[in-house]
Amino acid sequence: MNNVASILILIFLAITFLQSGYDKLFYWKDNVDWLKGHFDKTQLKNLVPLALLHILVLELISGILCIVGCIELLINNGRLFGFYGAVFSCITLLMLLFGQRLAKDYDGARTIVIYFMPAVMAVYWLN
Repeated sequence: MNNVASILILIFLAITFLQSGYDKLFYWKDNVDWLKGHFDKTQLKNLVPLALLHILVLELISGILCIVGCIELLINNGRLFGFYGAVFSCITLLMLLFGQRLAKDYDGARTIVIYFMPAVMAVYWLN
């Protein structure tokens, strides 16, 4: 097991994004309503449903790629899917960070940085 750290981070990212995607998918209206208030003073105020859909798709892609990456690492030490999962995770987190900064939610932005650090580590290790 040479890839334990990479597998653990990929599992962490998969849980993070699949749970978040599940929440967005099954509680769509609640999320849209809350986000409309969150972004009411930004340029995104009229684009909340479209932006949320975009984030949902990226989260699901990130989570699925991370799961497949774990399986690939376990089966044949392959790193391709895990690498792409980590890259998509970073892109997703950067988009979330942009939204939080745009909404001037600096505490929320700070929280995203906590998730970004292991995602970047995964990109580095799986590259």
